[in-house]
Amino acid sequence: MSVVINTNYSATVASNNLAASNSMLQKSINRLSSGSKIVSPSDDAGGLAVSMKLSAAARRQGAVASNIGNAVSLLQSQDGAMKVTGKVLERISELKVLYSDVTKSASDKTNYDSEFVALTAQLRTNASESFNGVALFGSAAVGTVAVTENGGTTVSIAARDLTSTSTGVGTISATTNATLGDAAVTLAAISTAIENVATMRATNGSEQSRLNFASELVTINKANLEAAGSRIVDVDVAAESTQLARWNILVQAGTSMLAQANQSSQTALKLLQS
Repeated sequence: MSVVINTNYSATVASNNLAASNSMLQKSINRLSSGSKIVSPSDDAGGLAVSMKLSAAARRQGAVASNIGNAVSLLQSQDGAMKVTGKVLERISELKVLYSDVTKSASDKTNYDSEFVALTAQLRTNASESFNGVALFGSAAVGTVAVTENGGTTVSIAARDLTSTSTGVGTISATTNATLGDAAVTLAAISTAIENVATMRATNGSEQSRLNFASELVTINKANLEAAGSRIVDVDVAAESTQLARWNILVQAGTSMLAQANQSSQTALKLLQS
């Protein structure tokens, strides 16, 4: 083996190995401190691109779930108004029967009429209810709710017009009805109004049911997307800790060996001094 001064090959190799080990040690530290396997795009360019798409899709799923929840709240508020409307109609039907009692005096009937007028006013109030500024009832559909993150599937919230005389309670709640004795205020008309409200509530319930299932699916999809993204970007702490220990030892060993390699040139000095 030749003894040279200008070139210390073993020290160069030791230095290169030390630099590589130190670079990997820094990567392990960065991964463990950030919790991510992809600290920079160069770590996994393709994985980074996929994880960004998965993360965006998961965020959209969360937004869809929020929108569905708000739509369900709107439908629940709408159903609450219709439930009260049904109770009001039941009371009106009871008043109608009591009004026809032959033992009731004109004064008694006037008292019944007073309550009847008040109840019809309440029916009109129910029909004007809104949720966060959105009208709950009307001739036009409330709108559609997207139940997928790409907006490809929607659920329509159908129109429910409480003031309609054909599908609502307009026949009974009309301002022209001043007494229970009016020609329009019949038991048949009241029963029809009650049936109309019952149909509306049934449709409302079907929409709530579908939205609840859609919300469950969106929640599951969001969790799966997050899990898929986690497998790409999240660091396995146990495995990376093992690598950290490995690179830490290699850095220490490389530092020691570099020091030894730098000392090897002292052999040439000893030869010159002899």
